[in-house]
Amino acid sequence: MKILRLFKILFTVYRFGLDEIVFDYIIDWRVRLLVRMITFGRLMSIPRTKRLRLALESLGPIFVKFGQVLSTRCDLLPIDIAIELSKLQNQVPPFDSAVAISLIENSLGQPVDVLFDEFKRVPIASASIAQVHFARLKSGTHAGKPVAIKVLRPDILPVINSDLALLRDIALWIERLWIDGKRLRPCEVIAEFAQHLYDELDLIREAANASQLRRNFSTLDLLLIPAIYWEYCTSTVIVMERMTGMPISQVEELRSAGVNIQKLAREGVEIFFTQVFRDGLFHADMHPGNIQVSLDPDHFGRYIALDFGIIGALSDFDKNYLAQNFLAFFKRDYHRVATLHLESGWVPLDTRVEELEGAIRAVCEPYFGRALKDISLGQVLIRLFSTSRRFNVEIQPQLVLLQKTMLNVEGLGRLLDPELDLWKTAKPHLERWMNDQIGWRGWMERLKIESPQWSKTLPQVPRLIHQMLSRNNNHLTEDTMLQILVEQRRTNRLIQGLLIFGVAIAVGMLLTQFGLTSLGNIRLYI
Repeated sequence: MKILRLFKILFTVYRFGLDEIVFDYIIDWRVRLLVRMITFGRLMSIPRTKRLRLALESLGPIFVKFGQVLSTRCDLLPIDIAIELSKLQNQVPPFDSAVAISLIENSLGQPVDVLFDEFKRVPIASASIAQVHFARLKSGTHAGKPVAIKVLRPDILPVINSDLALLRDIALWIERLWIDGKRLRPCEVIAEFAQHLYDELDLIREAANASQLRRNFSTLDLLLIPAIYWEYCTSTVIVMERMTGMPISQVEELRSAGVNIQKLAREGVEIFFTQVFRDGLFHADMHPGNIQVSLDPDHFGRYIALDFGIIGALSDFDKNYLAQNFLAFFKRDYHRVATLHLESGWVPLDTRVEELEGAIRAVCEPYFGRALKDISLGQVLIRLFSTSRRFNVEIQPQLVLLQKTMLNVEGLGRLLDPELDLWKTAKPHLERWMNDQIGWRGWMERLKIESPQWSKTLPQVPRLIHQMLSRNNNHLTEDTMLQILVEQRRTNRLIQGLLIFGVAIAVGMLLTQFGLTSLGNIRLYI
């Protein structure tokens, strides 16, 4: 099976003449000349950009997603290729609507005519994993609601398994044959990518992702997430609130409609950093095909997010590490960046901090104070990877999705407002997050989380000490027992002091919150 798939990939490269685009720099000129002399079955009359798009579409979902990521990198690709690849985001050929209706009926257990009114047989969108039909709910608590029905493509799993098997083999050979292979950890990166891809095949998981993101942004007027109608959801079909907006790529149309484009660009950065650092859960497929802008008077100018199959998650350690790195970058504290790399274990312990600091300064210093149009995160990442190779920095697989999403965000920012100062816009959000984490608010939040466990544990302390003393009574001298008693009393005083201090801080914060900074003749300073 893998051999057949590999043969198809090689044949596709040959048929669509991709050697003109991909292999010019890595294949001997005599081999290229021989290949181009063979014209049988090759579609060389079609423009090269269209050939590339058609080739990726013919190779299936993994290659389509690769093209989607490339399409946002206008600064790294020729503009004609980037424009053509952008069509992969919403112009993947749909599968037969009759098949889609059959899948929906088998999944939900009832005919489409019973469940929905105004079912649109022509799909409104068709992507690499699934396609979407519009309809209106016919009955139930949400009767009359306009909905979007997402149905998984049939027989998609075998193709994905085959492609992933090939990618695993390639990654294994890279580790064995390339000097940088083990440091880049390609096998772990492929495993991470495979996990996210398999998650995307489970539409119940996508629906759950959407619900979580909707809750996360329920108190912020920044992002609209469709509601999920769970009674109509299975692993192959989900039904959600229909969202209507204008694609974010239509900048001139948005400007003509009265949308503040500069404000939209700033809010895009805020949404990204809120998801990453506040929630640790972020939309990891933010290409223009998945982002719209609402023109509804009730939500005018707000972002609409679609397609929640790929969601990234970060641990508290990852969030804290990244936030400190970003802040250090913004402050140009390259020594702190180098120290953080050393403390995290990402570089060998014998690395000289001063050398790593100088290398990072050389990469980042040229980009500060410049507009987004003059900065390429792609080029920055390439230079950082070159530096990391020199210092044997280990690539972290859990951050690969974040790197991809950062490139998407940069692409959107460049599309909306090339004059945007990315560093200046992002810095206040990171500083606020750090203050929330290490300031009084963060301390109180952690106290609230830990206090239930303390209330359960503290009453047990005297009994546990008594048991310990009883078990070891024969081995304790009088002086040792006296020392234990003194330490116990000191601990009790410390606990009492901490509790009183915590209560005082809580009361002080409450008084400050309600504007009561004095009580009688006593004034609280916090």
